[in-house]
Amino acid sequence: MNARVLDGEIIPSRLDDVRAYDGVRTRRILAFAIDYIIVGLLTIPFAILVFFLGILTLGLGWVLYGALVPAVAILYIWNTLGSADQATTGMKMMGIRLDRLDGRPIDGLTAVVHSVLFWAGNVILSPFVLLVTLFSDRKRTLHDLLLGTVVSRTGR
Repeated sequence: MNARVLDGEIIPSRLDDVRAYDGVRTRRILAFAIDYIIVGLLTIPFAILVFFLGILTLGLGWVLYGALVPAVAILYIWNTLGSADQATTGMKMMGIRLDRLDGRPIDGLTAVVHSVLFWAGNVILSPFVLLVTLFSDRKRTLHDLLLGTVVSRTGR
């Protein structure tokens, strides 16, 4: 699918190798849990900052608490999944990464849209987001199918 031609010889992409998807579903779930904990820990210093901002603004700054966790999560996703590694910290720990099927690197905006589609999909179609992986090629989730992305093992 993503094969390259080098000196007249076809070189298959690592995404065409079925071994690149061994254990991806379980690794994705564990990576999500790790990333969830990291975002929670990153939220703490920002929450303290908003607290003092609220005191300075006579309580008006405390309105920011409503958007604090999503804002921290979006910044985290933009800077990790949208980086050259194409993986969040949890994904790196689990040995997986996000790839585009067209071969281009994942940019920050695509990373954020991927995450937003994941959360929107969970709100609207809760069990189907992960159930799709049982029937789709390469264990892709619903938001992977929509964006033309795939999660694969890094060492394969």
